Amino acid sequence: MDQEERERRRATATVLLVVAVLGGLSLVSRTDTRASLAFTVTDAVATLVACALVPVLVRRPVPGALAMSVLAAFSPAATPAATIGVLRVASERPLATAIGVGAASTAAHAVQGLVRPIPGLSYGWLLVIDVAVHAALVAWGALVRARCEARHAQERRAQEEQAERIAAARRHERATIAREMHDVLGHRLSLVAASAGALEYRPDASAEQVARAAGVVRAGVHQALEELRGVIGVLRADDLVGANGADGQAPPQPTLADLRSLVRESVEAGAPVELDDRAADVPETLGRTAYRIVQEGLTNARKHAPGETVHVSVGGTAGGELRVEVRNPLPMRRAVPDGRGTGLVGLGERAASVGGWLEHGVTPDGQFHVIAELPWPA
Repeated sequence: MDQEERERRRATATVLLVVAVLGGLSLVSRTDTRASLAFTVTDAVATLVACALVPVLVRRPVPGALAMSVLAAFSPAATPAATIGVLRVASERPLATAIGVGAASTAAHAVQGLVRPIPGLSYGWLLVIDVAVHAALVAWGALVRARCEARHAQERRAQEEQAERIAAARRHERATIAREMHDVLGHRLSLVAASAGALEYRPDASAEQVARAAGVVRAGVHQALEELRGVIGVLRADDLVGANGADGQAPPQPTLADLRSLVRESVEAGAPVELDDRAADVPETLGRTAYRIVQEGLTNARKHAPGETVHVSVGGTAGGELRVEVRNPLPMRRAVPDGRGTGLVGLGERAASVGGWLEHGVTPDGQFHVIAELPWPA
Protein backbone atom coordinates (compact mmCIF):
# COMPACT_ATOMS: atom_id res chain seq x y z
CA MET A 1 0.00 0.00 0.00
CA ASP A 2 1.49 3.34 -1.02
CA GLN A 3 1.67 6.47 1.10
CA GLU A 4 -1.18 8.23 -0.72
CA GLU A 5 -3.58 5.34 -0.15
CA ARG A 6 -2.66 5.17 3.55
CA GLU A 7 -3.30 8.87 3.94
CA ARG A 8 -6.65 8.54 2.17
CA ARG A 9 -7.73 5.75 4.50
CA ARG A 10 -6.66 7.73 7.55
CA ALA A 11 -8.66 10.73 6.34
CA THR A 12 -11.70 8.54 5.67
CA ALA A 13 -11.59 7.08 9.17
CA THR A 14 -11.20 10.51 10.78
CA VAL A 15 -14.02 12.14 8.83
CA LEU A 16 -16.28 9.13 9.38
CA LEU A 17 -15.73 9.31 13.12
CA VAL A 18 -16.48 13.05 13.23
CA VAL A 19 -19.60 12.73 11.06
CA ALA A 20 -20.92 9.81 13.07
CA VAL A 21 -20.34 11.47 16.45
CA LEU A 22 -21.75 14.88 15.47
CA GLY A 23 -24.67 13.35 13.59
CA GLY A 24 -25.51 11.13 16.54
CA LEU A 25 -25.29 14.03 18.99
CA SER A 26 -27.56 16.11 16.74
CA LEU A 27 -30.00 13.23 16.60
CA VAL A 28 -30.24 12.60 20.35
CA SER A 29 -30.01 16.21 21.51
CA ARG A 30 -33.05 17.57 19.68
CA THR A 31 -35.27 19.48 22.05
CA ASP A 32 -38.20 19.57 19.61
CA THR A 33 -40.37 17.03 21.46
CA ARG A 34 -43.15 17.61 18.97
CA ALA A 35 -41.03 16.04 16.21
CA SER A 36 -42.96 13.32 14.45
CA LEU A 37 -41.77 9.80 14.05
CA ALA A 38 -41.19 10.50 10.35
CA PHE A 39 -38.71 13.29 11.18
CA THR A 40 -36.92 11.05 13.66
CA VAL A 41 -36.60 8.28 11.09
CA THR A 42 -35.47 10.84 8.50
CA ASP A 43 -32.73 12.09 10.84
CA ALA A 44 -31.53 8.57 11.56
CA VAL A 45 -31.45 7.66 7.87
CA ALA A 46 -29.69 10.96 7.02
CA THR A 47 -26.99 10.19 9.60
CA LEU A 48 -26.41 6.71 8.17
CA VAL A 49 -26.36 7.95 4.57
CA ALA A 50 -23.93 10.77 5.52
CA CYS A 51 -21.61 8.18 7.06
CA ALA A 52 -21.86 6.09 3.90
CA LEU A 53 -20.96 9.14 1.79
CA VAL A 54 -17.74 9.84 3.70
CA PRO A 55 -15.53 7.70 1.37
CA VAL A 56 -17.03 9.56 -1.60
CA LEU A 57 -16.27 12.88 0.09
CA VAL A 58 -12.64 11.87 0.68
CA ARG A 59 -12.02 10.60 -2.86
CA ARG A 60 -14.26 13.06 -4.75
CA PRO A 61 -14.89 16.07 -2.50
CA VAL A 62 -17.27 18.03 -4.77
CA PRO A 63 -19.85 15.25 -5.47
CA GLY A 64 -19.63 14.10 -1.85
CA ALA A 65 -20.19 17.60 -0.45
CA LEU A 66 -23.14 18.26 -2.80
CA ALA A 67 -24.76 14.96 -1.79
CA MET A 68 -24.39 15.85 1.89
CA SER A 69 -25.90 19.28 1.19
CA VAL A 70 -28.98 17.58 -0.29
CA LEU A 71 -29.30 15.53 2.90
CA ALA A 72 -29.00 18.70 4.99
CA ALA A 73 -31.99 20.20 3.16
CA PHE A 74 -34.21 17.58 4.83
CA SER A 75 -32.50 16.79 8.11
CA PRO A 76 -30.51 18.82 10.67
CA ALA A 77 -28.63 15.59 11.49
CA ALA A 78 -26.81 15.96 8.15
CA THR A 79 -25.67 19.53 8.88
CA PRO A 80 -22.30 18.47 10.46
CA ALA A 81 -21.54 16.30 7.41
CA ALA A 82 -22.48 19.10 4.97
CA THR A 83 -20.34 21.56 6.94
CA ILE A 84 -17.33 19.22 6.79
CA GLY A 85 -17.97 18.75 3.06
CA VAL A 86 -17.84 22.49 2.37
CA LEU A 87 -14.67 22.88 4.42
CA ARG A 88 -12.96 19.98 2.64
CA VAL A 89 -13.86 21.30 -0.83
CA ALA A 90 -12.61 24.78 0.10
CA SER A 91 -9.29 23.36 1.34
CA GLU A 92 -8.69 21.15 -1.72
CA ARG A 93 -10.34 22.82 -4.72
CA PRO A 94 -10.10 26.26 -6.38
CA LEU A 95 -11.95 29.16 -4.76
CA ALA A 96 -14.62 29.33 -7.48
CA THR A 97 -15.53 25.67 -6.91
CA ALA A 98 -15.57 26.18 -3.15
CA ILE A 99 -17.91 29.18 -3.49
CA GLY A 100 -20.25 27.13 -5.67
CA VAL A 101 -20.41 24.25 -3.18
CA GLY A 102 -20.78 26.71 -0.30
CA ALA A 103 -23.71 28.40 -2.08
CA ALA A 104 -25.37 25.00 -2.63
CA SER A 105 -25.01 24.16 1.04
CA THR A 106 -26.32 27.60 2.01
CA ALA A 107 -29.40 27.05 -0.15
CA ALA A 108 -29.91 23.57 1.31
CA HIS A 109 -29.88 24.94 4.85
CA ALA A 110 -32.28 27.69 3.83
CA VAL A 111 -34.66 24.96 2.66
CA GLN A 112 -34.08 23.12 5.93
CA GLY A 113 -35.12 26.27 7.80
CA LEU A 114 -38.43 26.18 5.98
CA VAL A 115 -39.01 22.44 6.43
CA ARG A 116 -37.68 22.18 9.96
CA PRO A 117 -37.84 25.63 11.55
CA ILE A 118 -35.83 26.21 14.73
CA PRO A 119 -38.05 27.28 17.65
CA GLY A 120 -37.27 30.80 18.89
CA LEU A 121 -35.21 31.79 15.80
CA SER A 122 -36.76 33.82 13.03
CA TYR A 123 -36.20 32.72 9.45
CA GLY A 124 -34.45 36.01 8.60
CA TRP A 125 -31.82 35.54 11.31
CA LEU A 126 -31.43 31.91 10.27
CA LEU A 127 -30.52 33.06 6.73
CA VAL A 128 -28.00 35.57 8.10
CA ILE A 129 -26.33 32.92 10.26
CA ASP A 130 -26.48 30.44 7.36
CA VAL A 131 -24.67 32.80 4.96
CA ALA A 132 -22.12 33.93 7.58
CA VAL A 133 -21.20 30.38 8.61
CA HIS A 134 -20.73 29.16 5.05
CA ALA A 135 -18.71 32.26 4.11
CA ALA A 136 -16.44 31.58 7.09
CA LEU A 137 -16.09 27.92 6.05
CA VAL A 138 -15.10 28.85 2.50
CA ALA A 139 -12.63 31.49 3.74
CA TRP A 140 -11.10 29.12 6.28
CA GLY A 141 -10.70 26.34 3.70
CA ALA A 142 -9.20 28.75 1.16
CA LEU A 143 -6.67 29.91 3.76
CA VAL A 144 -5.71 26.32 4.55
CA ARG A 145 -5.31 25.60 0.84
CA ALA A 146 -3.17 28.70 0.28
CA ARG A 147 -0.88 27.73 3.16
CA CYS A 148 -0.55 24.18 1.86
CA GLU A 149 0.29 25.44 -1.63
CA ALA A 150 2.87 27.86 -0.22
CA ARG A 151 4.46 25.05 1.80
CA HIS A 152 4.52 22.72 -1.20
CA ALA A 153 6.00 25.47 -3.37
CA GLN A 154 8.69 26.07 -0.76
CA GLU A 155 9.46 22.35 -0.62
CA ARG A 156 9.69 22.20 -4.41
CA ARG A 157 12.03 25.19 -4.46
CA ALA A 158 14.18 23.56 -1.79
CA GLN A 159 14.29 20.32 -3.78
CA GLU A 160 15.16 22.18 -6.98
CA GLU A 161 17.89 24.15 -5.22
CA GLN A 162 19.28 20.97 -3.71
CA ALA A 163 19.21 19.28 -7.12
CA GLU A 164 20.99 22.27 -8.65
CA ARG A 165 23.64 22.22 -5.92
CA ILE A 166 24.21 18.51 -6.52
CA ALA A 167 24.38 19.07 -10.29
CA ALA A 168 26.82 21.96 -9.81
CA ALA A 169 28.99 19.82 -7.52
CA ARG A 170 29.00 17.05 -10.12
CA ARG A 171 29.94 19.48 -12.89
CA HIS A 172 32.72 20.90 -10.73
CA GLU A 173 34.06 17.44 -9.91
CA ARG A 174 33.92 16.35 -13.55
CA ALA A 175 35.72 19.54 -14.62
CA THR A 176 38.37 19.02 -11.94
CA ILE A 177 38.97 15.41 -12.93
CA ALA A 178 38.99 16.30 -16.62
CA ARG A 179 41.59 19.01 -15.95
CA GLU A 180 43.74 16.53 -14.04
CA MET A 181 43.47 14.08 -16.91
CA HIS A 182 44.27 16.83 -19.42
CA ASP A 183 47.51 17.55 -17.60
CA VAL A 184 48.44 13.88 -17.44
CA LEU A 185 47.46 13.25 -21.05
CA GLY A 186 49.43 16.23 -22.34
CA HIS A 187 52.47 15.07 -20.39
CA ARG A 188 52.12 11.51 -21.69
CA LEU A 189 51.76 12.54 -25.33
CA SER A 190 54.72 14.89 -25.12
CA LEU A 191 56.83 11.98 -23.87
CA VAL A 192 55.63 9.92 -26.83
CA ALA A 193 56.48 12.78 -29.21
CA ALA A 194 59.95 13.17 -27.70
CA SER A 195 60.70 9.46 -28.00
CA ALA A 196 59.38 9.31 -31.55
CA GLY A 197 61.48 12.35 -32.43
CA ALA A 198 64.57 10.61 -31.12
CA LEU A 199 63.89 7.69 -33.44
CA GLU A 200 63.41 10.06 -36.37
CA TYR A 201 66.47 12.25 -35.88
CA ARG A 202 68.88 9.54 -34.68
CA PRO A 203 69.13 7.06 -37.55
CA ASP A 204 72.53 6.00 -36.16
CA ALA A 205 71.09 4.96 -32.81
CA SER A 206 71.96 1.50 -31.60
CA ALA A 207 69.43 -1.30 -31.58
CA GLU A 208 69.21 -1.06 -27.80
CA GLN A 209 68.45 2.67 -27.96
CA VAL A 210 65.84 2.13 -30.66
CA ALA A 211 64.21 -0.64 -28.65
CA ARG A 212 64.16 1.51 -25.52
CA ALA A 213 62.63 4.47 -27.38
CA ALA A 214 60.08 2.20 -29.07
CA GLY A 215 59.17 0.78 -25.67
CA VAL A 216 58.61 4.26 -24.30
CA VAL A 217 56.41 5.09 -27.29
CA ARG A 218 54.39 1.91 -26.91
CA ALA A 219 53.92 2.31 -23.16
CA GLY A 220 53.12 6.01 -23.54
CA VAL A 221 50.49 5.41 -26.21
CA HIS A 222 48.91 2.66 -24.14
CA GLN A 223 48.77 4.84 -21.03
CA ALA A 224 47.49 7.80 -23.04
CA LEU A 225 44.63 5.69 -24.41
CA GLU A 226 43.73 4.51 -20.93
CA GLU A 227 43.76 8.06 -19.59
CA LEU A 228 41.74 9.35 -22.55
CA ARG A 229 39.19 6.62 -21.92
CA GLY A 230 38.98 7.77 -18.32
CA VAL A 231 38.40 11.39 -19.37
CA ILE A 232 35.57 10.38 -21.69
CA GLY A 233 34.01 8.25 -18.97
CA VAL A 234 34.10 11.12 -16.48
CA LEU A 235 32.63 13.65 -18.89
CA ARG A 236 29.82 11.32 -19.94
CA ALA A 237 28.88 10.23 -16.45
CA ASP A 238 25.66 11.64 -14.98
CA ASP A 239 26.93 10.65 -11.57
CA LEU A 240 30.48 10.38 -10.33
CA VAL A 241 29.60 7.06 -8.70
CA GLY A 242 30.52 4.39 -11.19
CA ALA A 243 32.39 6.81 -13.46
CA ASN A 244 35.59 6.71 -11.44
CA GLY A 245 35.56 3.20 -10.12
CA ALA A 246 33.42 0.92 -8.03
CA ASP A 247 33.76 3.05 -4.92
CA GLY A 248 32.82 6.29 -6.74
CA GLN A 249 36.17 7.95 -5.94
CA ALA A 250 38.41 9.76 -8.37
CA PRO A 251 41.63 7.98 -9.37
CA PRO A 252 44.51 8.71 -6.97
CA GLN A 253 46.45 11.81 -7.97
CA PRO A 254 50.24 12.18 -7.76
CA THR A 255 51.90 14.42 -5.21
CA LEU A 256 55.34 15.93 -4.79
CA ALA A 257 56.63 12.55 -3.62
CA ASP A 258 56.20 11.35 -7.22
CA LEU A 259 58.33 14.18 -8.63
CA ARG A 260 61.44 12.03 -9.17
CA SER A 261 59.41 9.49 -11.15
CA LEU A 262 58.11 12.31 -13.32
CA VAL A 263 61.65 13.55 -13.98
CA ARG A 264 62.88 10.02 -14.69
CA GLU A 265 60.17 9.57 -17.35
CA SER A 266 61.31 12.74 -19.10
CA VAL A 267 64.96 11.71 -18.99
CA GLU A 268 64.15 8.26 -20.38
CA ALA A 269 62.28 9.96 -23.24
CA GLY A 270 65.45 11.88 -24.12
CA ALA A 271 64.62 15.20 -22.45
CA PRO A 272 67.45 16.20 -20.06
CA VAL A 273 66.23 17.48 -16.69
CA GLU A 274 68.16 18.80 -13.70
CA LEU A 275 66.20 18.51 -10.46
CA ASP A 276 66.86 20.42 -7.26
CA ASP A 277 64.32 19.08 -4.77
CA ARG A 278 64.69 20.58 -1.30
CA ALA A 279 61.14 20.08 -0.04
CA ALA A 280 60.04 17.30 2.29
CA ASP A 281 56.81 16.38 4.07
CA VAL A 282 54.74 18.66 1.88
CA PRO A 283 50.95 18.42 2.48
CA GLU A 284 49.09 16.38 -0.13
CA THR A 285 47.04 19.19 -1.70
CA LEU A 286 50.00 21.53 -1.85
CA GLY A 287 52.25 18.78 -3.23
CA ARG A 288 49.74 17.91 -5.94
CA THR A 289 49.63 21.53 -7.08
CA ALA A 290 53.42 21.73 -7.18
CA TYR A 291 53.62 18.44 -9.06
CA ARG A 292 51.20 19.69 -11.74
CA ILE A 293 53.19 22.89 -12.16
CA VAL A 294 56.40 20.95 -12.77
CA GLN A 295 54.59 18.52 -15.07
CA GLU A 296 53.17 21.31 -17.23
CA GLY A 297 56.57 23.02 -17.31
CA LEU A 298 58.26 19.85 -18.55
CA THR A 299 55.52 19.32 -21.13
CA ASN A 300 55.94 22.86 -22.47
CA ALA A 301 59.71 22.47 -22.58
CA ARG A 302 59.49 19.27 -24.64
CA LYS A 303 57.02 20.97 -26.97
CA HIS A 304 58.79 24.31 -27.50
CA ALA A 305 62.42 23.51 -26.68
CA PRO A 306 63.11 19.86 -27.46
CA GLY A 307 66.56 18.70 -26.45
CA GLU A 308 67.21 21.65 -24.16
CA THR A 309 68.04 20.99 -20.52
CA VAL A 310 65.20 21.85 -18.15
CA HIS A 311 66.07 23.08 -14.65
CA VAL A 312 63.51 22.24 -11.98
CA SER A 313 63.78 23.69 -8.48
CA VAL A 314 61.44 22.98 -5.59
CA GLY A 315 62.07 24.26 -2.08
CA GLY A 316 60.63 25.96 0.95
CA THR A 317 59.79 25.53 4.61
CA ALA A 318 56.63 24.78 6.53
CA GLY A 319 55.04 27.95 7.83
CA GLY A 320 56.40 29.90 4.86
CA GLU A 321 56.07 29.29 1.16
CA LEU A 322 56.81 26.48 -1.28
CA ARG A 323 58.64 27.88 -4.31
CA VAL A 324 58.48 25.99 -7.59
CA GLU A 325 60.54 27.03 -10.61
CA VAL A 326 60.86 25.43 -14.05
CA ARG A 327 63.34 27.06 -16.42
CA ASN A 328 64.61 26.10 -19.87
CA PRO A 329 66.51 27.91 -22.65
CA LEU A 330 64.59 28.83 -25.79
CA PRO A 331 66.42 27.49 -28.86
CA MET A 332 67.43 29.85 -31.63
CA ARG A 333 64.99 30.38 -34.53
CA ARG A 334 62.15 28.91 -32.53
CA ALA A 335 58.98 30.83 -31.84
CA VAL A 336 58.55 32.07 -28.31
CA PRO A 337 55.48 30.56 -26.63
CA ASP A 338 52.63 32.99 -27.12
CA GLY A 339 50.80 32.07 -23.93
CA ARG A 340 47.57 31.20 -25.68
CA GLY A 341 47.51 27.64 -24.36
CA THR A 342 45.18 26.73 -21.56
CA GLY A 343 47.78 24.79 -19.58
CA LEU A 344 49.51 27.78 -18.01
CA VAL A 345 46.18 29.51 -17.43
CA GLY A 346 45.00 26.43 -15.56
CA LEU A 347 48.21 26.45 -13.51
CA GLY A 348 47.51 30.03 -12.48
CA GLU A 349 44.06 28.98 -11.31
CA ARG A 350 45.56 26.06 -9.41
CA ALA A 351 48.02 28.31 -7.63
CA ALA A 352 45.32 30.84 -6.78
CA SER A 353 43.06 28.07 -5.43
CA VAL A 354 45.60 27.34 -2.67
CA GLY A 355 46.28 31.03 -1.99
CA GLY A 356 49.46 31.37 -4.05
CA TRP A 357 50.51 32.96 -7.32
CA LEU A 358 52.19 31.92 -10.56
CA GLU A 359 53.94 33.83 -13.31
CA HIS A 360 55.58 32.77 -16.55
CA GLY A 361 57.47 34.44 -19.35
CA VAL A 362 60.83 34.92 -21.06
CA THR A 363 63.79 36.20 -19.04
CA PRO A 364 66.33 38.72 -20.46
CA ASP A 365 68.85 35.92 -20.97
CA GLY A 366 66.45 34.07 -23.32
CA GLN A 367 65.02 31.47 -21.01
CA PHE A 368 61.39 30.60 -20.51
CA HIS A 369 60.50 30.24 -16.86
CA VAL A 370 57.50 29.30 -14.75
CA ILE A 371 57.66 30.42 -11.12
CA ALA A 372 55.06 29.79 -8.43
CA GLU A 373 54.95 30.49 -4.71
CA LEU A 374 52.39 28.59 -2.68
CA PRO A 375 51.57 29.04 1.03
CA TRP A 376 52.91 26.14 3.10
CA PRO A 377 50.93 25.80 6.35
CA ALA A 378 52.97 25.04 9.44
